[in-house]
Amino acid sequence: MLLSPAFTPVGFADLPGWHEDDQLDAFEAFCLSAFHVLTKPYRSGALGVAFDAFGPAYAEAREKPAANGSEARAFFERHFQPALVAPEDRDHGLVTGFYEPDVEASPVRTDTFSVPLLARPGDLVDVDDANRPAGMDPYLAFARNTPDGLIEYFDRPAIEQGALSGQGLEIAWVADPVDVFFVHVQGAARLNMIDGSLRRVTYAAKSGQRFTGPGGILAKIGEIPLELVTMQSIRAWFKANPHRVDEILWQNRSYIFFRQAEVDDAMLGPIAAAKVPLTPGRSVAVDRLLHTFGTPFHIVAPGLTAFGGKPFARLMIAQDTGSAITGPARGDLFAGSGFAAGEVAGVVRNDADFFALLPKSLIVGAQS
Repeated sequence: MLLSPAFTPVGFADLPGWHEDDQLDAFEAFCLSAFHVLTKPYRSGALGVAFDAFGPAYAEAREKPAANGSEARAFFERHFQPALVAPEDRDHGLVTGFYEPDVEASPVRTDTFSVPLLARPGDLVDVDDANRPAGMDPYLAFARNTPDGLIEYFDRPAIEQGALSGQGLEIAWVADPVDVFFVHVQGAARLNMIDGSLRRVTYAAKSGQRFTGPGGILAKIGEIPLELVTMQSIRAWFKANPHRVDEILWQNRSYIFFRQAEVDDAMLGPIAAAKVPLTPGRSVAVDRLLHTFGTPFHIVAPGLTAFGGKPFARLMIAQDTGSAITGPARGDLFAGSGFAAGEVAGVVRNDADFFALLPKSLIVGAQS
């Protein structure tokens, strides 16, 4: 697999903020992937970053953990060569933020807790080019299995009006439909159960239709100026207009299904697409079709100060993906769990430069 021309090799001295960053947390996030791949390797991305090239770095990470930030920085400099990632159709890349909401929930439906989080239905099947019926939208990666064959699955309005009622799919019940929607957007949540226990749900599947964000809808109809659209402004609008929640949210036909997950470490986030717990401030979601999970990225976003109060320049590890995360220089930064993390994630939308740390063997091979 040839390395893509989207990568331009540079030196570590060319990375703004590299020597000011403490890469120990990034190293520990990298180690989580290093141990996971002993069970199942990651798929190589289309930009040519071969998974096998990470072998020496993964082996050292497992066998000789870094004790401090200096050792972590030396590890990454020993195994990797930075390369500027060229964005598509813009001068810089783009970062947004995501988090794991904390919501109060009940194991049974009550007058207060009446909005369900649903498990994956039995008639929902994965679709690809091998089983996609002629004429079905090629975007759809899921479909409904019927006696007459595969058809498009129920969408959000149909499901929220009872299309799946009576199947026992309810994992938990939440009070606020807007909270549930943002759990869908984030793809995970920590559930503070009314009995005092803590549960976690994470993404299992989706109905398959395209995502349509409420922020774009509200801007288009003149309710919120586009430049002022944030998670916070969207929530404020819904709070002021509760009678219009369904009107807006049902325009997003995509619906998310969940599975229960263990809360092994409350300091870490949910297990995401790379099958490791996300590390707050160090895990990033990328386009998994282009990039290889486990790839370190030094991301520089001078206009972003929500993480720690200073311009963002830190090492992140590619450990998740998302349907809105498309393109080589596009990332979604994991801010953590709970309200404070949501306040950070909700305001992140910044230009950024992406420097992929590529295994040195790939750079040598590309230049030979």
